[in-house]
Amino acid sequence: MSTSSSPPSLAQLPEPVRARVVAMTADVLPALGQLPPALRRVATFAPARRAKLGTTAITTALRDDDLRGRIAAHLAVEPPTVSSPADRAAVAWLLRTGAWEEELAAALAEVAPAGPTREETEAARLRGKLDAADRATRELRALHRAQLDELKAENATLRRRLGESRTAEKAARAAGEQAAAEVDRLRREVEALASTQDREVRRLRARVAELEADAATGRRAVRAERDEATVRARVLLETLMESAAGLRRELGLPSASGAPADRVEAGLSAGVADGARLLTGASAGLLEQYLAMPRARLIVDGYNVSKNVWPSSPLEAQRIRLVNGLAPLVARTGVDTTVVFDAAQAGLGARPVVAAPRGVRVYFSPEGTIADDVIRDLVAAEPPGRVVVVVTADQAVLADVTRAGARGASVDALAALIS
Repeated sequence: MSTSSSPPSLAQLPEPVRARVVAMTADVLPALGQLPPALRRVATFAPARRAKLGTTAITTALRDDDLRGRIAAHLAVEPPTVSSPADRAAVAWLLRTGAWEEELAAALAEVAPAGPTREETEAARLRGKLDAADRATRELRALHRAQLDELKAENATLRRRLGESRTAEKAARAAGEQAAAEVDRLRREVEALASTQDREVRRLRARVAELEADAATGRRAVRAERDEATVRARVLLETLMESAAGLRRELGLPSASGAPADRVEAGLSAGVADGARLLTGASAGLLEQYLAMPRARLIVDGYNVSKNVWPSSPLEAQRIRLVNGLAPLVARTGVDTTVVFDAAQAGLGARPVVAAPRGVRVYFSPEGTIADDVIRDLVAAEPPGRVVVVVTADQAVLADVTRAGARGASVDALAALIS
């Protein structure tokens, strides 16, 4: 077959080849998406019925090269099974890739090796047209029967739905009438209840007015009694205050200075530290509330706290961080703060001088005495009733100071306040 001649039309192909072209096209119709109107109905048929009932529609639609190209693109992705010369001829005619004309000619030669005469060709053409007309008539009749069956089924469905709608309408009308009767009954009950409630409200309002008048009379009586008691209390308080002031002037008593623990602290080398901590088992906020109480006292076990909070730092750096960390807490709460370091732990021949912030006192234990004993002495020197908080991780020290009346606090709580 010459490459310059126009490709043969589907009608010019032998019947076996045309049948295979129609069958391959019918197989891929549902996957093509947008289809001509004539093929949309055919694409909905079962696979076995598409080629049988849609031959005429498919043959007519394949005159459009665009549709044939879309079919060829789909077949190129999913090639059909080729098992006969008619299959090869159909694939070559649809795909038209490479030397497809030679492939088509070779396949057609195997399908019909002996060329027909002009009369046979014309007769075959006329027979083909007659067969096509017969097939088109049969397909059209089958299509009309299928459409008629669908219309009948749709009509039966619509009739059933109409009957159901009428039944539902009757039920809804009956329910509406029943609901209207129920609404009328409820309206009458509500009106009767409202009338009863109005009478009860008027009665309660009258009772409330009486109670308000009684309450006003009682408030006036209570206010008079309270004013009288307040006057008596103020006279007594002023008498006591004036008596105390006169007694102080008569005895010439000076203002109180110092603290009960000054005697113990006097034997220690002075330094400065800063500390703030929380009571054992309590939150950091609760510890700060205790430290902010009037004349509260905070005693910190220096190295015991610093080694737990900054274990990897040298002792000197620990002392500085602890003292400087306590400064903001002392400034906020005004707590009387003392930090006691164990001189023996530091291995110091002479106790160093620590520059502590304002409000914080720093001491090193004397030679032969540990910081735990100094803390016990400080707590024992405090008067009963004063808020004294001791921060240490030493459970023995905590037990001793708790028995002496102080409150023990954990290192973690203090670390949360000074971090």
